[in-house]
Amino acid sequence: MTLNDFLAYVKTGKPLNTDEIGRFMNEMSEEARRITCRLNSTYCTPDEVRALLSELFGRTVDSSLRVFPPFYTDFGKNIKIGKNVFINACCHFQDHGGVEIGDGCQIGHDVVFATLNHGFAPEKRQFTYPAPIVLGKNVWVGAHATIVPGVTVGNHAIIGAGAVVTKDVPERAIVAGVPARLIRILGEENQQGKQE
Repeated sequence: MTLNDFLAYVKTGKPLNTDEIGRFMNEMSEEARRITCRLNSTYCTPDEVRALLSELFGRTVDSSLRVFPPFYTDFGKNIKIGKNVFINACCHFQDHGGVEIGDGCQIGHDVVFATLNHGFAPEKRQFTYPAPIVLGKNVWVGAHATIVPGVTVGNHAIIGAGAVVTKDVPERAIVAGVPARLIRILGEENQQGKQE
């Protein structure tokens, strides 16, 4: 199985349940751990961080990307990050299903992007099902938030610290809680009639 074969397959959302897929995922996990070990085990300059992330992602990252290690992923090759993005320390990218982060996003520490889910039926629990996570532009994700498979977050939205995001988030929305619920939409007039 090639990387392109795998990436095409996960777009279907079908279960990752064959021996061939399992072997490929294990190989990719080993590679990702080797690179993240280098990234997380010593001080790296910002340029060194970007070089290691480029190796990990299999594509050159933008020179405006800032990441504070440690950074964790068990795949790495299905992450796409825009310009002027900041990712704080201890974030976990389970990116088999795909993680896309738009320009200008700010990611707090210890945020989890989980793109795999298990089958609910006990006899299917060992299988995983991929679904992508997409963040629009200028999204701010607070520390310790978790975003689950298949969620799209609209431009300029805010995810509150510690939130568990299980549904799509509209543009300019502020969501918080477990599970995350809409608090309000940015730009709507507040009680005093002032615009944000």
